[in-house]
Amino acid sequence: MARSSLLLYYFSGSGSGSGSFRSFFFFIPTTLALTTSLFILFYISTTSNLFTHYHPPDPSFLGLNSPFGSSTFSPLTRQTAPISFHNHSKTPFQLQVPQIVRLGEGGFGSQRPLEPRFPPDDHGNYVNYNKVYHDRDIFEEDYKEMNTSFKIYVYPHRRNDPFANVLLPVGSQPGGNYASESYFKKVLMSSHFITKDPTKADLFFLPFSIARLRHDPRIGVGGIQDFIKDYILNISQKYPYWNRTGGADHFYVACHSIGRSAMDKAKEVKFNAIQVVCSSTYFQPGYIAHKDACLPQIWPRQGVLPKLSSSNRKKLAFFAGKINSPVREKLLQVWRNDTEIFAHFGRLTTPYADELLGSKFCLHVKGFEVNTARIADSLYYGCVPVIIADYYDLPFADILNWKSFSINVATLDIPLLKKILKRFSFEEYLMLQGNALKARKHFQWHLSPVDYDAFYMVMYELWLRRSSIRLPLNAFVHPN
Repeated sequence: MARSSLLLYYFSGSGSGSGSFRSFFFFIPTTLALTTSLFILFYISTTSNLFTHYHPPDPSFLGLNSPFGSSTFSPLTRQTAPISFHNHSKTPFQLQVPQIVRLGEGGFGSQRPLEPRFPPDDHGNYVNYNKVYHDRDIFEEDYKEMNTSFKIYVYPHRRNDPFANVLLPVGSQPGGNYASESYFKKVLMSSHFITKDPTKADLFFLPFSIARLRHDPRIGVGGIQDFIKDYILNISQKYPYWNRTGGADHFYVACHSIGRSAMDKAKEVKFNAIQVVCSSTYFQPGYIAHKDACLPQIWPRQGVLPKLSSSNRKKLAFFAGKINSPVREKLLQVWRNDTEIFAHFGRLTTPYADELLGSKFCLHVKGFEVNTARIADSLYYGCVPVIIADYYDLPFADILNWKSFSINVATLDIPLLKKILKRFSFEEYLMLQGNALKARKHFQWHLSPVDYDAFYMVMYELWLRRSSIRLPLNAFVHPN
């Protein structure tokens, strides 16, 4: 008791030592705060380029030392992080998750580059950025196997089905901004990939059309979720295929962004099935990059490809579209009155095709969603795409080396756009444009599919994602 009283007396500030005691307790937190601040500054200085000027790597790492000589290096690169995924191909499927990286532009508003800047491959060799494909030999070998062995089972529906307009292919030629969804289903249903024997199927197709459900007055936007929920319940009760894997070997296709929320009442579709969608952003929780795949949004064009030799590309960059996102608002704010970057909002007074043919770079700028048809438009008219859409899981990113034919600019770097584009020498631009023309065939739809066109590329993506495990149907019993 005496000891407790002594402690209380001591800490109460009474006694001759109270002054020195207060000084002692003031000194301790001050010293800790100073030490912590110094430690934080030291950590930032050793792990960030905030206080240091970044010296770019040798341009030869980009494969630009020949034939470009001492030309300035490309200011952007999109490094990719491989994620392994089981499949039957010659090598494990590696999803290339793109990450925007700026080179030589340290400071605020930039995403910190990954280390090392240009990682070597498994053999210690630096990546050749001239290549349109990550590995063309493996791709072509796997493509042949896919083309001969891949089989899809489609849940059958009759012409007199009340929702035949939603479940069967369209009768006419697909058109419009979301034509990719209808094109894929129409071409698939008449292709050699279809099997009527479910025991031979690698994947099962859920044939409902999100676009048609959206416009059906019996369903509409508000009824899509219930329709999908009821559809999954019906097939799971009528057939054994969904229940044996929980839908992991099933897929659906959608191009309108409403397809993402359409699965909110059928969570097993969102988290188990393969979603082939145009709105492929790994920023949203509904899209799982290693499971789902990007469907390229393509405005269908028929006839002979435009003659690019006669095009006179006087504009540095071109964009036309609605102001439906903060990203586009920023682009307009910075570049509205520029004489080299043409940023137009509203109806054009000149043909859209002429503007694409007259520009060196064509801007794909995020609107309501990350996806638009502008990448395919750019490639069709031989214009190098500039992608300003953070977190966009680009079409066929595990096959195509996007950095070889496009430029990815972070949305925060819109004020630096002209500086970024002008760093490319004429020779470097010709390399990008030449590779863009090589990639163009992958972004075209045909009613009678052509090898390596958009249909076959989507099929290849599905083939990569098919299950490695085949379970017998009799291994599963329906609950009573």
